[in-house]
Amino acid sequence: MPHLKSLITAIRERDEAADLLAWPGDFELDRGDHVEEVHLASGAALEGFAGDGAGGTFFFCGAGGEERPVLYADSEGGAALLAIGLPELLRLLLVAPWWRDCRTFTAEESQELAADYLEDIPDLVARRDRAAAALGLDLPTEAAALARLRDVAVGAGKDFVLIFTPEGEPYSPLLVD
Repeated sequence: MPHLKSLITAIRERDEAADLLAWPGDFELDRGDHVEEVHLASGAALEGFAGDGAGGTFFFCGAGGEERPVLYADSEGGAALLAIGLPELLRLLLVAPWWRDCRTFTAEESQELAADYLEDIPDLVARRDRAAAALGLDLPTEAAALARLRDVAVGAGKDFVLIFTPEGEPYSPLLVD
């Protein structure tokens, strides 16, 4: 993998990768502000760094750089830990941009969802592979990416509870086993 100063910088410098992450990945670096005031129950730092078209936000959790855990919060009061580090998140978004609709985390379910995307974007796999190469990422299979998402969201994720600060109420888990 080529050494990159930062994956965020790499995305900003590579239009094709940024475009693919924006759609179908629904991940844009210029949308890091969340719609409401939130904090982690643990008191760890929370840094919004990207968002989606529906008002959701991707947050780095804790101290450090792009290796920090990544929490996603939607605009409806749901949240889930998606990845441990930005590289893992980008692999998920590139391999299974339909992750939000994967309720069983199975390859079969993912293939059904992928068919809809491939109907709309016939060159999705080729574009995904070029974006991954441009960012220096090796891609897992859909099954491996979804299994890892499940492990992170329902395993480590229990330690990353997002709180709606004004009311002291936790967000609902977006992904459950």
